[in-house]
Parts: sequence; structure tokens; C-alpha cells
Amino acid sequence: MSRVINVLLIIIGGFIAIYAKAGVEQNQYVLIGGIMILMMGVYRISKRIPSKYDQETPSDNED
Repeated sequence: MSRVINVLLIIIGGFIAIYAKAGVEQNQYVLIGGIMILMMGVYRISKRIPSKYDQETPSDNED
């Protein structure tokens, strides 16, 4: 369920940002709001991806 919310945030934020940028009179507040929603979705997805440095690997020096 969380994955669906994250994807929806990215899609909605991207759509709002593109819509605000495409208009003749660009509304900066709508553009900023769309980018903020987009970045919230990207942050929530990237937060769940494990770091490659979190895995403990055995050291070669241990004998």
C-alpha cells in the first residue's frame, strides 16, 4: 500500500509541475507545490532502498 502511495505522489507531483510550467502565465506557487509533492514521493521511495554499505562483509585481514 505504501508503494502505491509513493508512486501516486510522484505521478501527481510530476503532473502538477508540468501543468504549472506549461501555462502561459506560470504560477510559481503551483510549480513549487508540484515539485514538493514529487520530491516527497521520491524521498519516500529512496528511504526504503537499502544502502549497499549497510551489508557487513567479512574482512580479508581476519585469519
